[in-house]
Amino acid sequence: MNRIRLSIVCIVMMIAGQGHAQPKILIAAASDLKFALDSVAATFKKTHPGTVDITYGSSGKLFEQISNSAPFDIFFSADITYPQQLKQKKLTLSEIYIYGKGRIVLWSKKIDPEKEGMNTLLSPSILKIAIANPQHAPYGKRAEEALAYYKLTERVKSKLVFGENISQTAQFVTTGAADAGIVALSLALSPNMKKENGTYFLIPEESHKPLEQGAVITKHALGNAYAKAFLDYMNGATANAILLHFGFTKP
Repeated sequence: MNRIRLSIVCIVMMIAGQGHAQPKILIAAASDLKFALDSVAATFKKTHPGTVDITYGSSGKLFEQISNSAPFDIFFSADITYPQQLKQKKLTLSEIYIYGKGRIVLWSKKIDPEKEGMNTLLSPSILKIAIANPQHAPYGKRAEEALAYYKLTERVKSKLVFGENISQTAQFVTTGAADAGIVALSLALSPNMKKENGTYFLIPEESHKPLEQGAVITKHALGNAYAKAFLDYMNGATANAILLHFGFTKP
């Protein structure tokens, strides 16, 4: 009898523990959001206790994973077309929230790009130029467009090295694996890159298509109110101030 009573008590305690479990969400986010979204999540949890797990990567690869049933609750994409495609596939629960517009910069700690702008890439001292892989990274696509706009594609083609995503591209230039790189303004403004004492040239927007960025709640989040609370928070003053600090502007 004592064993039966003990078992019943344990089961009741387990059920009670599950009832008071903190809410949790899993977010897939473009790498350019690393510092901004980490900051937003930290402030969000102060008023909304729970677990916010964030996986960063290239928007294209994250899109493929979600399309193949990866268990993400929210998707933040550097290119709004990926959330739009998820919506067309009926894999979303919310409308698409446009949270900001990204910018690209030419960054280097070997040479000051502000002096020559994009022509910096023609300098004999620039042997390797890092950009994100344009096959699945929106920032890589925009980098390609900017190179084409300035008629530099053929002239620098042999110098190009490709990062798996924009974070890895930034690592190439901060570690010296590349002499210059076209990276996200949000990463150039991050503490990690600021401490490297590099300089950057803000690439004019007319040289490439807009980096309009969007987020959406996925079907996996069905019944998860915490996901909706987080996306609502992204539309608030605190989150917008953080995004602006890291160079994201409203479209």
